[in-house]
Amino acid sequence: MTKQFFQNNKAIGKIAVLLIMISFSSCGKNGADAQAMAAPKPEVDFLQTNAVTGEVEKKYPGTVEGTVNVDIKAQVSGYLEAIYVKEGDYVTKGQSLFKIKGDVYVEQVNNSRASYKSALANQANAKLEVEKIKPLVDGKVFSDMQLKTAQASYEAATAQVAQAKAALGSSQLNADFSLIKAPVSGYISRIPNRVGNLVTPTDAVPLTVLSDINTVFVYFSLTEADYLAFSKDSKSNQSVSLIMADDSEYEQKGKLEVASGNIDRATGTIALKAIFSNPKKQLRSGGSARVILNKSLSSVITIPMASVKDIQDKFFVFVLGEGNKVSMVPIEIAGSAGSDYFVKSGLKPGDKVALNSIDVLYDSMEVVPKTAANKVSSK
Repeated sequence: MTKQFFQNNKAIGKIAVLLIMISFSSCGKNGADAQAMAAPKPEVDFLQTNAVTGEVEKKYPGTVEGTVNVDIKAQVSGYLEAIYVKEGDYVTKGQSLFKIKGDVYVEQVNNSRASYKSALANQANAKLEVEKIKPLVDGKVFSDMQLKTAQASYEAATAQVAQAKAALGSSQLNADFSLIKAPVSGYISRIPNRVGNLVTPTDAVPLTVLSDINTVFVYFSLTEADYLAFSKDSKSNQSVSLIMADDSEYEQKGKLEVASGNIDRATGTIALKAIFSNPKKQLRSGGSARVILNKSLSSVITIPMASVKDIQDKFFVFVLGEGNKVSMVPIEIAGSAGSDYFVKSGLKPGDKVALNSIDVLYDSMEVVPKTAANKVSSK
């Protein structure tokens, strides 16, 4: 019995050893198979960077205004008697625009003129009285007190003449105000009133708006950061152009001026204006446009946008290093033009930047570098 037990155990031991050997053999085979099935190194195109001169372009929405925008309002009350212009007309300075029925103002002028003539007559009588009394005072016929009284009457009559003259001038102004003329040259805007409407100086809506658009201002806003950059570069070669509402580029170039001395606390922006000549009157007050700021950059590195990885508003590129391993490098972007970024920091001339497969690359990953078109081949 004991002998049979040891024989059985010996058989079990042999089986266990055999199973262990099979297990090791299987593990070795799986490891080999796994190694054989490992993914190949990715082939990646690399661009060798160099310093170039670039143009940074930024666009901002803007509003067009004439250099002069005048609200034409009535300065006297009355019924609108005539309208001499049409909406959209171009008028010159001094041209008649509206006529307010002015019969009452003509009568005021006549009344004031009569009062003025009466005051002049009273003044003349007072002067004659003084001239009559003066020699008689020396002969003791009239006293000094009577002469002083006559002189005081003359001075009062003179004051009344001045008062009547001012009233006449005021009534004449009111009569003149009944005919409304253009204070500047420009284009007539909408005319909401019609002949027969009562108009007053307190009306909220003006009779029309007159815009001088020979030169126009395009107002737009910059963020505080963009404004600081603009201030630093204001002495450099910086131009401004305009995209009109139909997406065509305006043929004239403009110049920039600051339109506000303070930053808006609510928006964190500051207002600027671009000044454009408008000889063909293409730009009209109240219109919209996009202001394009162009800035020249010298010795800047440019890379395709497709080579940049954006992670939570931070930008990275993969740069080829020793042993054909890539490094994930953070960069700072100065601007863009077309499909390219201008790199402010993070890269130097000669660095080789991955152009494709950036979604599968990771730091220290070994790759098979290839040459990008028209670029120096990577080692």
